Amino acid sequence: MNTEPSRFIEVPAVISKRLAAWMVQMIVVAACSACGGGSGGAVTTTPVVRDTPAAAATVRTRVQVPDALTAVAPFNTPRFLTIPPGFGIKLWARVDGARFMARAPNGDILVSNPGAGKITLLRDTGAAVPTSFNFATGLNLPHDMVFHQIGNQIYLYLAETNRVTRSVYNLGDTQTGQRTVVVDNLPNVSLPELKGAYSHQLKNIALSADHRLYVSIASTCNACIEDTSSNPLRGAIYEFNADGSGQRLYARGVRNAEGLDFRPGSNELWVAVNSRDQMLYPFDNDFDGDGQSDYGKLLPAFVNQNPPDLFTRVRDGGNYGWPFCNSLPNPQMSALGLVRDFALNKDGTKLDCATVDRASKGIRAHSAALGMSFLTGTNVPAAYRHGAVLALHGCWNCTRLDAGYKVIYIPVTDTGTAGVEIDLITGFVIDPDQRTVWGRPVDAIVDAKGNILVSDDYAGAIYQMFPSPR
Repeated sequence: MNTEPSRFIEVPAVISKRLAAWMVQMIVVAACSACGGGSGGAVTTTPVVRDTPAAAATVRTRVQVPDALTAVAPFNTPRFLTIPPGFGIKLWARVDGARFMARAPNGDILVSNPGAGKITLLRDTGAAVPTSFNFATGLNLPHDMVFHQIGNQIYLYLAETNRVTRSVYNLGDTQTGQRTVVVDNLPNVSLPELKGAYSHQLKNIALSADHRLYVSIASTCNACIEDTSSNPLRGAIYEFNADGSGQRLYARGVRNAEGLDFRPGSNELWVAVNSRDQMLYPFDNDFDGDGQSDYGKLLPAFVNQNPPDLFTRVRDGGNYGWPFCNSLPNPQMSALGLVRDFALNKDGTKLDCATVDRASKGIRAHSAALGMSFLTGTNVPAAYRHGAVLALHGCWNCTRLDAGYKVIYIPVTDTGTAGVEIDLITGFVIDPDQRTVWGRPVDAIVDAKGNILVSDDYAGAIYQMFPSPR
């Protein structure tokens, strides 16, 4: 990839929904220094220090809240989060139902609110809180967004529950242009066969440097065979040309791929996957110590730890097992083994689990991994530039709230090997036994200055974690 363009039309093909590459930042800052965007002056880069470890969250820090945002819960009382040393954290904006985010080439931030059918645009003008615009309204459960350039034209792709549309984007736009349907008739709750029940009908998307569109069609259920024979398959990822033509199945057995992103400098599509609930015990032995086999039983202590959520590179033509094979955790959460699903594949005739693609990395079961962004090429502190940040929404039905409700960082090498995760932001759980929380992270992206933004649909908030020399 050419990283030294001399004019705007030489911006690379992909302007990621998660981050714009360094050259995009430099071009936009130079071109838009007076356009009111959130770029905040010249962007500088520092050499990557590969041997500097990323620090984990160890410092309990009071969330900075602008006076204008203190009146409404949960910020009408002091809130604290635990973050790595050398950072601060503040409430940057309030957005009801804030789900996925995308950074525009000029630094503006788009935030989806599926329940309200709208997209909000936030613009940092240097005031205490960003200026807010209704960028798009009247949408059908909008979720994910991607900025993508083809030739000299920048498009904004938007995933609704039943379709993917795109519109021409011009620097500084505060409302959407005319939207053109790219992919239509995606399965959603309106399908007669589903009788109004579709557990994961929100759609997530990604675009590649060679102008391919990837659409996650999540499962309608916890675990069911019907999704494996539907047309299109559900629990799958499809590939299209950028104009929506050329549909083909890219990968299957992916129950609910929420975060989709390409590892910068590669053609590797990575996803964050929500695995199933209520997994029956798959081994003919005594798990609970009562002297009898627990084969096929529903054991809460087992379910709390199984199966892990996934952070994985997706292979073209891959099958990741759902709903017939389940990953099993191990201490390293790498090279996860797989086991037949007792209810749907007890004898192995539905799918040979030995042939299933193994996930790159496991995450604690029921963490509900949602938004995911690679930090390579951004202006976050150098130690965090070789990996991905993931927002874990949190377990909704665990006996204790020990899974999720935090933001994590997973290092990834230049060869695509995922390392050991570390906590980046924690502290949203008030009492794990009483199952009380004050926030639930959804997505995490990087702004033009190198700050990490985190959306929260429970508190209706956007947080900004920023470097803070001490």
